[in-house]
Amino acid sequence: MDSSTIDKLRMYFDEMFVYKDLKNNNFFSALSLPSFTRDWLLKKFEDEEGDFDNEELANFVKRFIPKKNDWIAIKSRIVKDNERVRMLAKIGIEINIRTGEVSFTLPDFGLTAKETIIEDDVWYDCKDELVSGREVWGMIELAYRLPDDSVIPKIPGKIRLVSFKNFCPYTIDLEYYKDARAKFDTNEWIDLVLGAVDYNADGYKYEEEKLTMITRLLPFVEKRLNLIELAPKGTGKSYLFGRVSRYGWLSSGGVMSRAKMFYDISKRTEGLVSGNDFITLDEVQTISFTDVDEMRAALKGYLESGVFTVGNYEGTASSGMILCGNISKETMENDGTTDMFCELPRVFHESALIERFHGFIKGWNIPRMTDDLKISGWALNSEYFCSILHELREDTSYRAIVDQLIVVPEGADTRDTEAVKRIATAYLKLLFPQVRVATDIRPRDFNRYCLRRACNMRATIRMQLGIMDSEYRGKDLPQFKVRDVREL
Repeated sequence: MDSSTIDKLRMYFDEMFVYKDLKNNNFFSALSLPSFTRDWLLKKFEDEEGDFDNEELANFVKRFIPKKNDWIAIKSRIVKDNERVRMLAKIGIEINIRTGEVSFTLPDFGLTAKETIIEDDVWYDCKDELVSGREVWGMIELAYRLPDDSVIPKIPGKIRLVSFKNFCPYTIDLEYYKDARAKFDTNEWIDLVLGAVDYNADGYKYEEEKLTMITRLLPFVEKRLNLIELAPKGTGKSYLFGRVSRYGWLSSGGVMSRAKMFYDISKRTEGLVSGNDFITLDEVQTISFTDVDEMRAALKGYLESGVFTVGNYEGTASSGMILCGNISKETMENDGTTDMFCELPRVFHESALIERFHGFIKGWNIPRMTDDLKISGWALNSEYFCSILHELREDTSYRAIVDQLIVVPEGADTRDTEAVKRIATAYLKLLFPQVRVATDIRPRDFNRYCLRRACNMRATIRMQLGIMDSEYRGKDLPQFKVRDVREL
């Protein structure tokens, strides 16, 4: 990123940019913190030159950001030593309809709602922030409510919440963000987006490499966007989907059940799709499913409409689904013209399910991660940037613009049309958030950066469907075009 772009970044995002040095400084790698936590700490401890005291920051992490294996010691301090303990953690809220009692969970530490309580005075002080999401990050303070056996019914001992301060130290102003984007040209903005998610734009040789990397962010900004990516090892799939945003979930290998993904009948709790912006099944070739037919049916219904039915329970969610896997050198050399899905788990060996994925990311267009691709310089705060993308998911004005701009050919398949429009909408939000009406973007820019890329991503899915199922052979993606803005 050149000095003029950095100057503009400082001018328009003064409170939201930090100095990141992932190339030369291994300090944060040793701490093993996700990007959103790291940038929160950088903003807290860095001076105007981007310098910070390693020892001071390390002491803060040791004191307030515990690891999972610290939990027993923390619980002992709270319960046995009657201490108050403050820590940065993810907290979930549960309200008992029968009793009116409010409790909380700490999912990263295995603390359940049965073991906790939020008393009314604390609840009314913090409820606006605590109910803003299924799980919320923040600085929490915990103490112990002693048991009382002298009354009937007996009052059990519980860990109680004393205070809560939201992790996000600022207010997200979408209108300001949109206006600020207009101060950058498209190339500058692409580089800025890469820096926001920890990548050094100068390390890429070609624009296509940058844009393919950015494609991974589309589910961050658009609801229920379902993608498949196959890529060589070492291209950063796990990092981007699992360590950059606090709004997503990465599952690597192991066993996946319908209960975990959608709804657990025995616990009466909704699954991963209800609490995250996107679910990434990484190393998908190594994931097994407890009941293939059950999971396939649940996935088909959810990917189509966002509705899932388990037993008598019907739920809705807006989480996108991403399948990530590795691909052989031979398949890459064929550029996706051979069967790429043969090594996927059996649950995905059905064309009707694959058709519900909107697009395909050709991960072989992304270079293998090297130190030169790691950010070393001023960049947007990852936590701020991903919070913006999270908020943009709710903005439906972009889809209305896409509906105006795209000319749908006669006889186009409904799923193809929806896939192209949904991907194009995500690109518009990500690369041109300043667009408020259709005439705000040049047709050639919309065609180049949004529509054509969306069509290419959908065309790969179409090609693979033809390889998988004879019913789809010879059915190429129709020619979607950009409407002349003079017609609007």
